[in-house]
Amino acid sequence: MSAAVSARDPAEDLRSIAFCLERALEPSYRVRAFRNAATAIAALTPDELRSRVTAGTLTELPGVGKVTSLAVEESLRGEEPVYLRRVQTLGETPVSEGAAVLRAALKGDCHTHSDWSDGGSPIPEMARAARALGHEYVVLTDHSPRLRVANGLTADRLREQLDVVARLNDELAAEAERGEAQDGPAQPFRVLTGIECDINLDGSLDQEPELLARLDLVVASVHSKLRMPADEMTARMVAAIANPATDVLGHCTGRQVLGHGRGGKGRPESEFDAEVVFAACAQFDVAVEVNSRPERLDPPKRLLRLAVEAGCRIAIDTDAHAPGQLDWQVLGCERAYLCGVEADRVVNTRGAEELLSWTGRRRAG
Repeated sequence: MSAAVSARDPAEDLRSIAFCLERALEPSYRVRAFRNAATAIAALTPDELRSRVTAGTLTELPGVGKVTSLAVEESLRGEEPVYLRRVQTLGETPVSEGAAVLRAALKGDCHTHSDWSDGGSPIPEMARAARALGHEYVVLTDHSPRLRVANGLTADRLREQLDVVARLNDELAAEAERGEAQDGPAQPFRVLTGIECDINLDGSLDQEPELLARLDLVVASVHSKLRMPADEMTARMVAAIANPATDVLGHCTGRQVLGHGRGGKGRPESEFDAEVVFAACAQFDVAVEVNSRPERLDPPKRLLRLAVEAGCRIAIDTDAHAPGQLDWQVLGCERAYLCGVEADRVVNTRGAEELLSWTGRRRAG
């Protein structure tokens, strides 16, 4: 082996493998094995890494096993790891030309999660993955307090997160100014503050109004009592839509498609008067989310067409809980294109400042 470390970045190759596994919804333990190994490798200097490879002691590092060690050795020799070649097409879905054009028009993602709630990766990791996909921004929307199973953010934790995001945006701005980043040339990029806020049974939002007013964007979603009577669910959703803090109605039916998630059991759609709900979205200028998660695909096409006919704005989001899942947006674009969604109706085809101008429309009043 050459005395110099190759131009390839072994840690980045490990992250790329993890990204592909996440996109394909592979088991989290497999993903974590590669991300843990990437963290361990990135902590070494080039000389330390070369010495360990020469001595055969890579696997003595916490988080580095035989498979990840082999990928590091191949990368260090300047070779694309065999494992990376094997997984590169996992989770990729051929899409129509129209969907590809719609995906190219998107400038950000309005619904993502980090390890502050039930996501699997730190905020910086999610942000840099979004930047590498060509986004100008990503909205961080961890869960609100009521969703304890997802480690929802209390008011104090949300305030702390706002400070963390502010510091990260300073770092990202500095990287852009230098024009350098691990994932390629750094372009101007920012993390927008947000929340996926539970819609309470009475239609109120599960966070302090003062805090909601400080956020860049609020996704309001139903996560509890999904089988309540249709008339009660309709009133609950309309009340949340009418709230000046609400910008996006998240995964409106709450369904889980059979064969994905929840052990493959699936979950039926919530029942509500879709015409009334979408009329409220149009009236209060709240975007209906096209949730791109393959186990959600929410709303169903018949309802998405109804939202389009009602004149609703649309947000095509991933609801990503890991970096690789940020690449799911194209799945939502395919469904949106098939249902007649045009780019000028999609709120995240706007740049950050234009998006913020829109989300501030009702808060200001």
